[in-house]
Amino acid sequence: MDTTTIVLVLAAVVTVSIVIIVLSQMRERARIERARKITAQEDAYHRAYRLLSEIPGQYLTPDLKLLLIKRMEEACAELASLKSNLPVRQWQESAAEMKQQVLEKRDSTTPVKIDSPEKSNYVKELLQNLFKMIETMHKSGRLDAATAKKNLKYVLFLVHKTHADLHVFQARDYVRQNQIRKAIHAYHLASTEMGKSRDNPLAMKAVKSFRTRIKELEALSAEGQESQHADSQSKLDREWDTFLHDDEWKKKADYDD
Repeated sequence: MDTTTIVLVLAAVVTVSIVIIVLSQMRERARIERARKITAQEDAYHRAYRLLSEIPGQYLTPDLKLLLIKRMEEACAELASLKSNLPVRQWQESAAEMKQQVLEKRDSTTPVKIDSPEKSNYVKELLQNLFKMIETMHKSGRLDAATAKKNLKYVLFLVHKTHADLHVFQARDYVRQNQIRKAIHAYHLASTEMGKSRDNPLAMKAVKSFRTRIKELEALSAEGQESQHADSQSKLDREWDTFLHDDEWKKKADYDD
């Protein structure tokens, strides 16, 4: 075998080796990318499901529920196209059933009383995650600008409400301890939080109610009344726990300027 032939054979071997290596790397990159996409969509599905399951029932409007279910359905569609080994069909059937229940108003809505700083902070974290999810859906083109704006505004209102919930909880505790001035201050803070959503009629109704409660406590404080009497006079405290799912509050908010 002459030198030229040897060189050509070696060149062919090197070329074939390079092609094999490149193809192997391409397949590995494709495998890694597919695994990354599957993980991302699985996480997206579980995040949406968690928000739907764990955000207090009184906070989630039908629109928000359908938006979360929509995100779950999108994640399932992506997972199906990627031929993942996850129970996608089961997830799709579950999402379809939940969607039907919401549309037919058969879904259960269990209010959760926000009566501790821990609960308030946890709900706030969930709502912040929901806010980010809606932003991401809008930026990726899966949600139109008008729908995104409406839902983002409402979720921001809910974040303000979680702060107000905490201040109301603290105010009630101060009243029980006969620390009326501190209770008044806490109600002022609650009013300030709700006042941040000035374009929401329900928030403005709450602000008016807080102001009424503050006047009640100021009068009782001036008269030197006992905390038990102050607590019994609080119609607001009884209404606040059902604030978002009380039809009477919503009716007043819709028509009372």
